[in-house]
Amino acid sequence: MNKTHVTMFEFSGLTPHRGLAIFLFVFFLLVYVITVISNVGLFFVVHKTSTLHTPMYYFLSYLSVVDLFYSSSVTPKMVADLISVRKAISFSGCALQYFFFSTFAATEVLLLSNMSYDRYVAICYPLHYMAIMTKKKCLFLGIFAFSFGMLPCSVQTSCIFTLQYCGPNLIDHFFCDVPSMIRLSCSKTFTCEMIIFSFIGSYSIGSLATILVSYIYILVAILQIKSTKGRQKAFSTCSSHIICASIFYVSVFLTYLRPPSEHFENQDKVASVFYSVITPMLNPLIYSLRNQEIKRVMVNALVQALHHLRGIKPSL
Repeated sequence: MNKTHVTMFEFSGLTPHRGLAIFLFVFFLLVYVITVISNVGLFFVVHKTSTLHTPMYYFLSYLSVVDLFYSSSVTPKMVADLISVRKAISFSGCALQYFFFSTFAATEVLLLSNMSYDRYVAICYPLHYMAIMTKKKCLFLGIFAFSFGMLPCSVQTSCIFTLQYCGPNLIDHFFCDVPSMIRLSCSKTFTCEMIIFSFIGSYSIGSLATILVSYIYILVAILQIKSTKGRQKAFSTCSSHIICASIFYVSVFLTYLRPPSEHFENQDKVASVFYSVITPMLNPLIYSLRNQEIKRVMVNALVQALHHLRGIKPSL
């Protein structure tokens, strides 16, 4: 039975300094606007451009949707709290925020491993790529990532929010996350901690292992390519995924898979900002700036938009 006495929580936020809070408000508001525009834009570019209707870009569009909702579960509330006198959230609101945040985080982890498998097939079996990575299979992998991201997070959310919270109600963070919630509980948390640690550890390490094994095979295949240009072209198709996955996993491991501490340090908040706020903005930018096909489509779309605004029909 849930015997919770606390009905509201308050966040400590990113900083207690008013001047710095105003600066961070402007900065993170800009970050969120860029996140929304870049992810929505990348999704529509992929689905409206026939030349991008390939498995790699389908997975990229799925990642854009996940990043958009992943960031939206945390960033708007964090930005609003930076200029709020009281940074409060209801008990049910906290539970919903954690559920959606953890669900989209787990989905992103699984999508990153799916994308590494896609690159493995593309480079190691290029002649059979389209036969292996069919639209039906890509859709199945996307549904699999979301389903297996949501189910364990439902268990985690139930586990955390059926604990007793008798007070205090100050969450030393800018959103409802596992370590901060565990510290506030006045009931025994060992079983809940083991369940959450096993889920986070198995998903993160399992996904990372899939990525590492895929890239070992990819590296072997690339080294067997005789021409330097061919090796560079093969590696360029993987570089964006490697950068995005590295940023995400390093920040997650720094936050969760380390010895527990009684206090939430500033470096923990910085790591949390990276994987919850900055990474969803960087992913579409990295893929767009490092992918020649996407850049070409986006430049053409921008040129046509400018011509349309000037009332000039673009030449074919």
